[in-house]
Amino acid sequence: MENKKSLLNLSCVDVPGTKISVRIPTVGEILEDESNYYGIISTFTASPFQYMAQLDNWGIDFAAMTDYELFRILFMTYAAGDLSILFGDLDLSDCGVYKREKQGEFIYSPGNDIEINENVYNFISDIIRKINLIEKVSYKPGNESAKKYLLEKERKRLKRNTKKQYEPYLEKLVISLVNTSEFPYDYDSCMDLSIYRFNQSFKQIQHKIAFDNTMIGVYAGTVDTAKLSNKDALSWISNK
Repeated sequence: MENKKSLLNLSCVDVPGTKISVRIPTVGEILEDESNYYGIISTFTASPFQYMAQLDNWGIDFAAMTDYELFRILFMTYAAGDLSILFGDLDLSDCGVYKREKQGEFIYSPGNDIEINENVYNFISDIIRKINLIEKVSYKPGNESAKKYLLEKERKRLKRNTKKQYEPYLEKLVISLVNTSEFPYDYDSCMDLSIYRFNQSFKQIQHKIAFDNTMIGVYAGTVDTAKLSNKDALSWISNK
């Protein structure tokens, strides 16, 4: 994905060739309904590996499924709801799954004449991952035995978490950062930060703390800089 403009200066990102703009919400907006926000963006960033047990229950081989195919299933759950935190005033409640003979299935909104094909999906999912510091998961098992083992392990995990309620991630992160000396915002000013700016601050603080600890080790003689595999650790400015 090519993105020449810095996301630090943007409140939204236009998706090329479409009428879609992906909003970059503020921390305060997300905290109004954190679980809903992360539920929405997960439809664009989830991989079949992360839904292996559910897909297997539906008779679908997760190892043979693409991210876009999973998205077409998950998105329809949210399409009829309120997506304004991600797409602003764009109403996608009329979205449905359509099919072309050569291009296969895709999501289409007749009222907006908007098609979310695989290319559009890939652009949106890449933007959302970048905004929210989400790593792409693309693991596939090497054989049937590995697949069976992973499925059994995932079913046990889901069973353990059946009654477990959603634990607020962003709220805990805000509390932690505003009580960290490196973070220059208080609770009120933090609410107005875009989630991208907030996440980048978090990432930089993590790197700076790691750098400080590395330098302490260097000065104490317990860390040999020649043996460091990650040379970024020798600079307090993150290059990632």
